[in-house]
Amino acid sequence: MTPLRSIAAAALLALSGQAATAQDRPEIMAVNYALQHFAQTLVGDAAEVTFPVPAGVDPSFWRPSVSDISAVQAADLILLNGAGFATWVDRVSLPRSRLLNTSRAITESYIVTESITHSHGDGGEHSHEGLASYTWLDPTLAAEQAAAIAGAIAQRDIAPAEDVFAALTNLTEALEALDAETATALAGAAGLPLITTHPRYEYFAARYGLSLTDLEWEAGAAPDAGELAELEAAAEETGAAILIWEAAPPAEAIAAVEALGLTSVVFEPMAQTPSSGDFIAVYEAAVADLAAAISDRPAN
Repeated sequence: MTPLRSIAAAALLALSGQAATAQDRPEIMAVNYALQHFAQTLVGDAAEVTFPVPAGVDPSFWRPSVSDISAVQAADLILLNGAGFATWVDRVSLPRSRLLNTSRAITESYIVTESITHSHGDGGEHSHEGLASYTWLDPTLAAEQAAAIAGAIAQRDIAPAEDVFAALTNLTEALEALDAETATALAGAAGLPLITTHPRYEYFAARYGLSLTDLEWEAGAAPDAGELAELEAAAEETGAAILIWEAAPPAEAIAAVEALGLTSVVFEPMAQTPSSGDFIAVYEAAVADLAAAISDRPAN
């Protein structure tokens, strides 16, 4: 064999080995981005952590295809959020031995919500009822969920336990620091009325003492005249001067809201993969923007 062919053969063998290694890695499936981020932080390269919901689709109300369901069923560990998040999991058969409800230990912290039925794009009609589900927006609850994930990963020998718990220590410290930073940034804002474009922030508001009024707007879409009238009425009733968007809207939407005397703050709630940055970075940026808006709001 010529030297060139020997090099090519060696390269092919190496690539084949890499492909086999990648295929042999355990797979973890998560029902939202936040859980995917926590799990990936904990396992590093020891496992493949997948979030199967396509971009632009609300993970809360995703409708998986048959092939999507098969992929989830094949995972070594399936991370559920609990608190009623991801309604599709109740309609399909999933292997119970591989399911982890990451919020099982924090059920006493669940927030009960009112029943609201409406529709969103292709997601069909659905209800926000029973429980608020975006638990991870309280960093202290997120830390509990991360700990549950670490325990399940170690118990199933998906990654070396020593490495997993070392990563958990770092992640927990980061979430504790995030909680402290947020509490400091929002100090003095207890009871402050805010309006949100969609019910997402109940745990965030409960942790930091904020008062929310929720609208039912399409994520990232420009509001129509009726929705703007609803916003104006809500602002007059509550005295709110800040609107939290779950996704960045068109510039004309920001202008229309400003014309009503409200400041816009985008806070991606990270059920879906954020447009840029990771969990901590997105959270910190949103809190900084919110703190600045609170500081700049008109005096009563």
